[in-house]
Parts: sequence; C-alpha cells; structure tokens
Amino acid sequence: MARAVVEPAVLKLVRQYPRGRPFSTTVAFGGDDFSMCADVRAQWAAPGQVKIALACWVVNMDTARYLGDNPPAEAEMCLPPEGTAEWDEELTSRVIGHLATRMNALTTALPTTDEHLTITVPLVLGQSG
Repeated sequence: MARAVVEPAVLKLVRQYPRGRPFSTTVAFGGDDFSMCADVRAQWAAPGQVKIALACWVVNMDTARYLGDNPPAEAEMCLPPEGTAEWDEELTSRVIGHLATRMNALTTALPTTDEHLTITVPLVLGQSG
C-alpha cells in the first residue's frame, strides 16, 4: 500500500500545493473483498523537509455483502468528522514504517492527537519506486 498509493499521493500533493499550508487526500487500495484506505496529510516542516501524517483503515466489502447485500456506506470510506471509519493502528504503523524507509525519514513515527502517525522526510521530488 505504501509503494502503490501512499508514496505517490505524498509526492503528488507536494508537487501540486504551495508551501506554507497543509494539504491532504484520501486514497484507497484493494479489490472486491476489501479496500485499505489512507488519510494522507502533508505540510512543509522546514526548508527541504515535509511532515507527513497518516491514518489507515480497512473497509471490508464481503461483510457488507453477507450482512445485508449492500456495499459499504460512503461514510466508511472517510474518517470522522466526515465519516465513520476507525483507524487501524497496526496497519498505519506498518504502512508509515515502510514509507519512512522508502522516503528516508528524518524522524521516527510519532502519534498525533487525532489518530495519525507522523514522520518528517526530506523533499526529493524525483523519487520513484
């Protein structure tokens, strides 16, 4: 998930938005049975550095089919206050750990007050993976 959708989302955000203000997006990765979702926020931390906050969760498509033959509610695809999703701390930790390695993080992952983990990474716009 980190390589497929989170890292490209971070790089796209950094390229598209001006310095000095935070920016965010929600991305999903999965298939018919489940979707892993990630709320990704980025903010310029210092010259040449970006602070990334991440929260991940899983939306189980099969459970919705078996318990009512309906797709998951749109609210399950968003964290509060817009939605009803609950972050998965273990999944978030694994994804941000992989992202930290891929992007040469300058800090270890630290928790925020709103159930995200944050790292600071050097800004290298030419990275690919």
